[in-house]
Amino acid sequence: MKKVIISALVAMVSLGAFADEGMWLLPLLEKLNLKDMQAKGLELSAEDIYSINGSSLKDAIVIFGGGCTGEIVSPEGLLFTNHHCGFGSIQALSSVEHDYLKNGFWAMNQKEEIPAPNLKVTFVRHIEDVTKQITKGVKPSMSEAQRSEKVNKNAKNLRSKLEKKNEGKTITIKDFFGGNQYFAFVTEVYEDVRLVGTPPYAIGKFGGETDNWMWPRHTGDFSVFRVYAAPDGKTPAKYAPENVPYKADKYLTISTEGYKEGDYAMIMGFPGTTTRYMTSYEIDKMLTVDNPNRIYIRGERQDILKVRMAADDAIRIKYASKYASSSNYWKNSIGKSRGVEKLGVKAQKAAEEEAFTAWVWENMDKKRIEKYGNALPLIEKYVNEATPYESDAQILSETLFRAAEILNASTTFYNTYNRTDSMDEAVERTKAFYKDYDEATDRLVTCRMIEVLREMIPAERRPQSLAVIDTEWSGDVKAFTEDLFNRSVFANEQKFLGAAAANNIEIFENDPALAIMIDASKLYKELLEKVAPLKEEYRKGHRLYIAGLMEMNPEKSYYPDANFTLRLTYGTILPYSPADGVLYKYYTTIDGVVAKEDPNNPVDFTVDEGLKKLYAQKNWGGYEDKDGSLHTCFLSTNDITGGNSGSPIMNSKGELIGLAFDGNWEAMSGDIAFEPNVQRTINVDIRYVLWCIDTLGGAGWLLDEMTIK
Repeated sequence: MKKVIISALVAMVSLGAFADEGMWLLPLLEKLNLKDMQAKGLELSAEDIYSINGSSLKDAIVIFGGGCTGEIVSPEGLLFTNHHCGFGSIQALSSVEHDYLKNGFWAMNQKEEIPAPNLKVTFVRHIEDVTKQITKGVKPSMSEAQRSEKVNKNAKNLRSKLEKKNEGKTITIKDFFGGNQYFAFVTEVYEDVRLVGTPPYAIGKFGGETDNWMWPRHTGDFSVFRVYAAPDGKTPAKYAPENVPYKADKYLTISTEGYKEGDYAMIMGFPGTTTRYMTSYEIDKMLTVDNPNRIYIRGERQDILKVRMAADDAIRIKYASKYASSSNYWKNSIGKSRGVEKLGVKAQKAAEEEAFTAWVWENMDKKRIEKYGNALPLIEKYVNEATPYESDAQILSETLFRAAEILNASTTFYNTYNRTDSMDEAVERTKAFYKDYDEATDRLVTCRMIEVLREMIPAERRPQSLAVIDTEWSGDVKAFTEDLFNRSVFANEQKFLGAAAANNIEIFENDPALAIMIDASKLYKELLEKVAPLKEEYRKGHRLYIAGLMEMNPEKSYYPDANFTLRLTYGTILPYSPADGVLYKYYTTIDGVVAKEDPNNPVDFTVDEGLKKLYAQKNWGGYEDKDGSLHTCFLSTNDITGGNSGSPIMNSKGELIGLAFDGNWEAMSGDIAFEPNVQRTINVDIRYVLWCIDTLGGAGWLLDEMTIK
């Protein structure tokens, strides 16, 4: 009986990836996926998608900023991405007088396009499997530290060779499957990127926090930028008036034909992080420690910011991007815990681990036991022993490093000065911090964050600089915080510049805010040092576990976890049923935008006045669907995660039909385990994008440079 049960478990986990699951590496498409893609409806070749020597679809897909995807849609470097991806740049360019966040913005010619400070766009020029070069000289008998040293040395040497071969380009070497495979990425970075247009907040963020991760969705989540180059139109260059629009060899054709249920759809982009090979031990830690910590701490901060932002437009503009960034992952953590528990993901992982263990010990194969027998125990040991240290480190990070801005300012100054030995540079870098800072808000947040830290970490494990709250302030955190802000030169820009004028580094070195940050950073470092040897053994266990799974099921096509490298996912346009008796359509229309207007929740559900006027006229500008309605968003079965925001979703011909911008609430466990029945990608319809640009925004001149079918 025991043997029958074990065989059943092995069969269960050896099934191939579910339909539409997978974030696939482009150089491997022809070998692993092309037949299946074409069977689903793809009309392109692998060479059309990824070509080593010629131009292909991959040349139109870019990293936007540091954590999103964008796509080139014209030969003049015009770029589409999500509104929430461009949000930080839009916020940085906004003011009370020019509130682009609230009112939107459309350049009416190239001269009106606005340079976006510190915004970069990265093109992937070449991808190469370098596993043999990176693992040369690596032996099974090596310790993990010795293995890492050898791998890092090989990577350094290879990077140097590739940099000489690809002058002016950046070389990034990434590991896959836990370090079982390596690829090198040759990239080119463009630093002159300009804002071309953005819809008003009531369109680009329609639904706000309430609708985030939810379906049905009606958000016009897009923004438009342009990549500029040196006067030759090709060479990357920092901003200069003489720069010209980037001359794109490849850009996406746009289709206004629409889609129907069952149509082929594929997405290319840069998914950030998945943990599909996570074990049940790690899931337990996430459910009981990591996510509860994040949800509680960020929720406390966001409650304060929300009240402050609602009361003052200047504060709203300053904190809009900070709030959105915090809230997005906060709600993601809530949904992920809910989804993992509801869908029984931990039990699925435990079954996979049981099958793996049975396979390792099957027939008492000594070589297999020696190679893989310790993989899961190493992971379990890491989770058990590292969790207390990592929890304290997470709490320090969330309360002090991320949220208490006065401490951030002190760190910016201190680190810049230590790195450059220049007071002027440290002052300039820190001065920029105050553009989006409000002292009164930070006083409230910092006070609450210190209270939360004291709630969650026992006295003996807290930063020593906070011990005075009990010894000198009788536990009064509010009084301590008020004194901190009153004494610190980092409390506001005026005090900071006044101290800088004295040109005396000791003023800063003796600052109470900096003292707290140095003390907290020292403690944080000590915690990470305690975790380091455990982490090293975990990496070994993780690598061996994945290698073992692949050896156990050699017939299965495997894809690596996301690590912000260029991937393709393919699937279909499809509705889904979130619960018994409920069926969601696969698209929404502008009718739903108007229907959602809610005066009691004006932040999330204000409907743009221009939109309402055109809606009353039924003026769809020719962008309506065959059914006569203007579609806003639609669903597909593509496998995406954070980093895919802004990714193009394309039809069977590789034509742009929308922009991916979210996942759905019922499948928030998707980063850990793909859920084929309910997992969906939420996309904004390209026809709604064009309608907003042209009919609503009056910037139809932009469409003249696009290829629209």
